[in-house]
Amino acid sequence: MNDKTRQASILLIYTGGTIGMVQNQETGRLEPFNFQCLLQHIPEVREVGCRIETVQFEQPLDSADIGPEAWARIARLISDHYAAYDGFVVLHGTDTMAFTASALSFMLENLSKPVILTGSQLPLGMLRTDGKENLLTAIEIAAAREGDFPLIEEVCIFFENDLMRGNRTSKTGADNFNAFHSYNYPALAHAGVTIQYNRPHLYRPILRKPLKPHFTFDTHVALLKLYPGISPRYVETVLGMEGLKGVVLETFGSGNAPSAEWFVKLIREAVEKGIVIVNITQCQTGSVEMQRYETGLHLQENGVISGYDSTTEATITKLMFLFGLGLSPDEVKEYMQCALAGEMSVP
Repeated sequence: MNDKTRQASILLIYTGGTIGMVQNQETGRLEPFNFQCLLQHIPEVREVGCRIETVQFEQPLDSADIGPEAWARIARLISDHYAAYDGFVVLHGTDTMAFTASALSFMLENLSKPVILTGSQLPLGMLRTDGKENLLTAIEIAAAREGDFPLIEEVCIFFENDLMRGNRTSKTGADNFNAFHSYNYPALAHAGVTIQYNRPHLYRPILRKPLKPHFTFDTHVALLKLYPGISPRYVETVLGMEGLKGVVLETFGSGNAPSAEWFVKLIREAVEKGIVIVNITQCQTGSVEMQRYETGLHLQENGVISGYDSTTEATITKLMFLFGLGLSPDEVKEYMQCALAGEMSVP
């Protein structure tokens, strides 16, 4: 059987989360099920038309407990099985899915196969679950090919009919099935009666190189979200954290911050100590333009760099990733202002 007629092979990685829960008939409680028995719960998987194998964390994790250590486990599973499969579907709890997708987009350098994260708001064991459609469509997308290459060659999130670039996506709803949105980058596909791909916005590698995975993160970073009335002591405490290397500064509007002398002084002193401060907006849409207003310009003049239209999830994981590579503050600043995996639009 040649490559054009053989079945695609997909590795399903279950990390934990709501999608993997079923109701115990005796106790009525929700509990994780063994994904090796996937076909018992979702017999429709047989109709997808590809070979599916599963692997799962020995101890499934709630997504609130997933961080750099779990990211490394997922990346290693993908790396170790990369040559054997055409695509990967990662089942993950929704709360931190966008952080994991962002992290993986940086960790899997030279990725040229689909890595699709999905999950659900209701467990597979419930009648109205959204998990079945999310899972089946994610598998179908991961198996899709165009000519000799996969149609998707990046880390994505599929949820409630939309395929989104993973490092452009944020969770925006706790109760709705359409829980994720990509505000600053178009959806890559929409699943209706058919799956319509937004081909002009799909990532295509210029050169196809062997996968180069990375597994180390440096968590000496902080998130400082500004609000009216923020106290000098609070800002000083965050910027004065022992070992701090980077700060994601969530500012107002197009990158604006208080012009109070104490605030500017603390920012300047932090930058002078070698702390990398990245300015992103609190708004769901739009980009940082520090030169637009005086209240943003003073940040730029004191060494704060722009995160442009990056999400909070992408900015934090990117800082952790770059410092994890052992780069100097100046090198981190340089790379933070470049799009490494399509995570931002640089003017």
